[in-house]
Amino acid sequence: MEKNLKKYIAEAIGTMILVFFGCGTAVITNGAIVPTALAFGLAIVAAAYAIGDISGCHVNPAVSLAMLITQKMSVKDFCGYVLGQMVGAFAGTGLLYAILYSTDFGTANLGANAYGGEVNLTACGAFLIEIVLTFVFVYTILGVTSDKEKKHIAPIVIGLTLCFVHLIGIKLTGTSVNPIRSIAPAIVSGGEAVKQLWIFVVAPFVGAALSACTYTLLNGKKK
Repeated sequence: MEKNLKKYIAEAIGTMILVFFGCGTAVITNGAIVPTALAFGLAIVAAAYAIGDISGCHVNPAVSLAMLITQKMSVKDFCGYVLGQMVGAFAGTGLLYAILYSTDFGTANLGANAYGGEVNLTACGAFLIEIVLTFVFVYTILGVTSDKEKKHIAPIVIGLTLCFVHLIGIKLTGTSVNPIRSIAPAIVSGGEAVKQLWIFVVAPFVGAALSACTYTLLNGKKK
């Protein structure tokens, strides 16, 4: 199989793991902070050890954008990665939908991101928190993956960081930091989730771009 195709398939598998287990846990625990944060973090750890040597385990278009900006991947690969991630996200959401359909949980909630709710967060507040959380998450990824000596612990560091940003973000926005993780559940769920979706697409890309620029300025370009 062609090398690049293997990368794109790996990204699809990794993203499916992240969306299915992360969003699935959010649904069945009713958004409980610790279980949901752990589910997303551990999903990244599992996916990273499974496909990390194949694609680097971005499983997130925002991460891929940061890698593109820091010249760690080509435009062609960026497009292929995003396509693979999209396929994986919808596969994970579809699998979750199929399972929840036959339970008392139903399919009205598939773990889509949202703001407002019990904390009454505004759109501006949601946009800002998603930028901050994505900045921290992606900056950590750029740092830990640029040091070959840290390669063996990178999946754990990245997983813990994703768990870390979820701890504060869950009750505010559900924590996106990943456009495709937000797009698939929102589109399948429909309703208000689709109306709010733009924030969870644009803000993570902004946060990722800022982190990439900051990393390049402070750390230099490391390939």
